[in-house]
Amino acid sequence: MSKRAQNPKLDEASILMDARKIIAPQIEDRSRRSFLLRSLTLGGVAMLSGCNITDSDNVETALSSISRFNDRVQGWLFNPDAMAPTYTESMITRPFPFNAFYGIDEAPVVDEDSYRLEVTGMVADKRSWKLEELRAMAQIDQITRHICVEGWSAIGRWGGIRFSDFLKRIGADTDAKYVGFKCADDYYTSIDMATALHAQTLLTLTYDGAVLPREYGFPMKLRMPTKLGYKNPKHIQAIFVTNTYPGGYWEDQGYNWFGGS
Repeated sequence: MSKRAQNPKLDEASILMDARKIIAPQIEDRSRRSFLLRSLTLGGVAMLSGCNITDSDNVETALSSISRFNDRVQGWLFNPDAMAPTYTESMITRPFPFNAFYGIDEAPVVDEDSYRLEVTGMVADKRSWKLEELRAMAQIDQITRHICVEGWSAIGRWGGIRFSDFLKRIGADTDAKYVGFKCADDYYTSIDMATALHAQTLLTLTYDGAVLPREYGFPMKLRMPTKLGYKNPKHIQAIFVTNTYPGGYWEDQGYNWFGGS
């Protein structure tokens, strides 16, 4: 994902387009969705957000309010027992596309021998982890679709530890609200605990049967087929469990926090 361009002036059409994109995926019934989206005017956005939309600052506030509302709706609709589709090996996208907010040559180089995964926050075991210790835990593979917010998708095969198993191993407080991630490329993001415990959420160490390549996130990537690509952090260096909202690299620039796919 390339760096987001800042738009200092938003017109009404842009506002409504963003609002409709946010709201539409949450409305299951097509006739209801069509009616509601046709009736969504600038006044409707103002009513939903509680803002008087008269300038660009209020527009940003309104869209932020709608996005937070959307986060709550997505969290409420999320079914922790529903599985994302899986695919056969013949359907894997090769080569799998590289995507980040920097060029492929700028992907961080992480030394395997000195690498330590730091674990902090609301966990019983705060010790750091070597890669060899993580590789010694039970591993699974899954072939799932990566969906990018930019509109493209690709199917890949990831292998690693069920994240729920890792959280259990470190004695994480699973009643906490958030799990946050800090990465070697200065990326950061956070997810809800329900998604962290989902059976398809993996702390991945391999891609397509081999050690996770640098361009795909070495030494590890969190892979969640239930979320959009920007919610799947790569080059993870630290994991923390918290009740304080941690935000995220793109989320702090206006992207939806829940990011369900």
